[in-house]
Amino acid sequence: MSPRETILEALRLVLVSIPGARVLRNEPLPGRIPAGGIVILRDGDPGQPEVTLSPLRYHYEHRAGIDVLIQKASGRDAAFDALTSAIGARIAADRTLGGLCDWCEAEAPEPVEIVAEGGEPIKAATVAVVLTYSTANPL
Repeated sequence: MSPRETILEALRLVLVSIPGARVLRNEPLPGRIPAGGIVILRDGDPGQPEVTLSPLRYHYEHRAGIDVLIQKASGRDAAFDALTSAIGARIAADRTLGGLCDWCEAEAPEPVEIVAEGGEPIKAATVAVVLTYSTANPL
């Protein structure tokens, strides 16, 4: 696996450790959201790397996205806060994802309410995660 894929998989494993949440990767939004919420890791954009020549290294600030969705009749705001707080705490507990990257930093979400036809409203946001790492090969 490439360093990029290894780091994204490590981040996915961090998210899987959150109790109650269903964690997906690069999947479309499912038709039903379980009580514990859904977390969808999106690969995002590695951007253009800075390059050093001796030794040859490509330095990335890769922006991945984590879609967070909660759909409950009551307690939606508290459940959303608990889920985003759990994501932040898991990332803060190991900022290097086991030494795979130099730094991992989540940014604050901007929540929105989505009206679901025939169902409870959905509270959702994308949490941007900046993954800073270097590779010997841009691929």
